[in-house]
Amino acid sequence: MTTVLIVDDSPIDRRLVAGILERNSDWTIRTAVDGLEALAAVVEHTPDLVVTDMQMPQMNGLELVTALRQQFPQIPVVLMTAQGSEELAVQALRAGAASYVPKRTLALDLQPTVRRVLTAATDIRSQAALMNRLEQRQESYRIETELSLVMALSRQVQHELGELWALEKTDRLRIATALEEALLNAFYHGNLEISSTLKETDYAEFYALAERRCQEPPYSRRRIQLELEVTPVVARISIQDEGKGFNPATLPDPTDMENLDRPSGRGVMLMRAFMDDISYNETGNRVTLTKRRYKQ
Repeated sequence: MTTVLIVDDSPIDRRLVAGILERNSDWTIRTAVDGLEALAAVVEHTPDLVVTDMQMPQMNGLELVTALRQQFPQIPVVLMTAQGSEELAVQALRAGAASYVPKRTLALDLQPTVRRVLTAATDIRSQAALMNRLEQRQESYRIETELSLVMALSRQVQHELGELWALEKTDRLRIATALEEALLNAFYHGNLEISSTLKETDYAEFYALAERRCQEPPYSRRRIQLELEVTPVVARISIQDEGKGFNPATLPDPTDMENLDRPSGRGVMLMRAFMDDISYNETGNRVTLTKRRYKQ
């Protein structure tokens, strides 16, 4: 049986909303008078969905959405908005609410909105359960030395990993940043053999030289190989270029205070900050990024 928790400080509105939702005989309806009582009710009996008013004493709708997002991220929240609560509702949507219904259209829109959100939440939980049973997924890409392909590949891989692991936006952005930096290193410093010191002395010439070399052999004939291996708990992304490589032992420590402001150290610092481990092969033209789904 699906349980929906209604949160509203108005007894009249609580009865109105309960009456609308009780038209669906498959739903069990519970109520709370404000955010604090709602949180206590969630702890006692976890609902499948929360429908909440925005303006309430003790804890308003925005504060409730924020608390639920932190403590019970699997529970979707539908907002009920009245005139004067629009700004608060926008903040709540940004904080993680799943949808909203204006109070003036509750009779028409509330039940179908709740049904759609419940269906979507069930699909997400089913996907997460399926991904927890994933044993291994492997993919391999080989792309030309073209900046547009490099950026497209970065977005594709982080999207796949984010979807497989159902990652939050912040975690996706961190993975995307590290992956982009690794691919750009393979592009500029690997296949195009452009020294990072040039960027420090002549920023414009660095990119002008990159454009020229993308059209000139042997640089233009080189490829970037990416291999992705994902399990429910760990992902390994290996990126290999066809350049001459370098000695990884000579790589400066980007966390050293003397190197923090240097453009050449930014990429490695971000990779180390956002990934759990990075390692190079002996010739320096292959880097492996390791990310664990759960912190150890």
